[in-house]
Amino acid sequence: MNSKILLLMITLGLSNYGYAGEKRIYAWKDQNGVLVFSDTPRKGATEVKLSSQSLTMPAKEIATLSSQSHTKKTGFGIAITSPEHNQTIHENTGTIYVTSRVMPSFKAGYTIQLLVNGEANGPAINNSVFAIADVEAGEHMLQVRLFNEKNQIIAVSEPRIFNMRRKGKIHSN
Repeated sequence: MNSKILLLMITLGLSNYGYAGEKRIYAWKDQNGVLVFSDTPRKGATEVKLSSQSLTMPAKEIATLSSQSHTKKTGFGIAITSPEHNQTIHENTGTIYVTSRVMPSFKAGYTIQLLVNGEANGPAINNSVFAIADVEAGEHMLQVRLFNEKNQIIAVSEPRIFNMRRKGKIHSN
């Protein structure tokens, strides 16, 4: 009985080993210098040695990746990178920092405008980081717009929702 179990374990172990050996990952840089990974070998690619064949991707908010409408027309896109979608922020002063990312890169002469709950939170600026003070408790929607040097909107981010939590203010008499 024990020899049958041992034989079964060895057989299963070897079959897993053979299957894991079939998975290979290759890496190379494309013509733009971007590092590319693939399971298909090509000229100039090097094989990447993995310590585990069990790879998983963490769950992330991908709504910002779907905002391609302006990107296809102008070649530019914009997304909010912080706060995360549906993030709850515990900040008693009501201050929040909003960061955005321009794709492929932030060009000289371009500006970004932050929208809070659908309204402009000041003029467009040449910075991708915004600080908002005294945000009321509750749910809020953020969005950013990218303007070119002619002050034309060339990209708009997907809306990003966040929840502000503040402790009650103490009033003294």
